[in-house]
Amino acid sequence: MAAKKKAKSSKQKVAKKALGRKSTVKKTVGAAAGTAPKRVAAILAGLDTAYPDATCELNFSNAFQLLIATILSAQCTDVRVNQVTSELFKKYTKPEDFAYASPAELEKEIRPTGFFRNKTKSIMGASKGLIETFGGEVPRTMEEILTLPGVARKTGNVVLGTAYGISSGVVVDTHVIRLSQRLDLTRNDDPKKIEQDLMKVVPENKWIKFSHQLIWHGRRVCAARKPKCGECNLESLCYSKDKTV
Repeated sequence: MAAKKKAKSSKQKVAKKALGRKSTVKKTVGAAAGTAPKRVAAILAGLDTAYPDATCELNFSNAFQLLIATILSAQCTDVRVNQVTSELFKKYTKPEDFAYASPAELEKEIRPTGFFRNKTKSIMGASKGLIETFGGEVPRTMEEILTLPGVARKTGNVVLGTAYGISSGVVVDTHVIRLSQRLDLTRNDDPKKIEQDLMKVVPENKWIKFSHQLIWHGRRVCAARKPKCGECNLESLCYSKDKTV
């Protein structure tokens, strides 16, 4: 009787190990399928067809204005930021204007964008950093731009890519996170890891345009709550659990 129980226990252990191996294999295959070169190429082609002229939707006249606008865009729509900067940039025309502004007054002026106290600190700090370290000019490398207060990789990629045409990485905002996961181009949740995943599968000469296209697609078609899958030209390539068709 004891021998039978022992044999049964051994069989169960073997079965569990087998199931574990099957589960691992299945997960690996799924990840590989999502980033297969032909599939990624098809996604990029679809985005090119849908959004050939996609670009940053923040209004700006120079790299410095784009830096400020991008800082303001955190947790805020580009439409609202553009409304605020249309007046803000008339009053504050250069780094010195922001660096030595009245914090209370600046907070009031950018309040509609939300998180206005933190954004005021970031804007004033970044402006002072430009004056003290870079002669008032927005630097052209990721390493340098990340030394500015309130500037992380997302802001750096927006400014370098849009203002200077420098491919330093992929802009990862809320739309890019959502769409890259739905399209199975990443299995990560951390923005830095998502960017690394996308940089591995998207050609470098596509990084800037791809970021804008994915953001446009997220705003116009692949919404968070109710994606318009019936209008999506990537629908046949998508197997997300969020699909509505």
